[in-house]
Amino acid sequence: MLYMIVGEDRPNSLAGRLATRPAHLARLQALQEQGRLILAGPCPAIDSPDPGPAGFSGSLIVAEFASLEAAKTWADADPFFAAGVYAKVSVKPFKKALPA
Repeated sequence: MLYMIVGEDRPNSLAGRLATRPAHLARLQALQEQGRLILAGPCPAIDSPDPGPAGFSGSLIVAEFASLEAAKTWADADPFFAAGVYAKVSVKPFKKALPA
């Protein structure tokens, strides 16, 4: 089943995000190679594709996991969470409707 993982950044976490990004992306790349990643990306803190020093307010990941528990376990091990970039992470079941 698909799960939506939403990470909410702490204020002033851009430096930590940039430092931890390679490890974060490596985990996403592994999901992609397994054919389980639907989409992933950051949420700019301002209305711009390149927010510069304004940074990001969080991230969204939609991926396939065996269960809600497995998705939560994966999310809890995210380098952004361990580094204190994320203040909060929510994991919810997700049903893709479109595109079909």
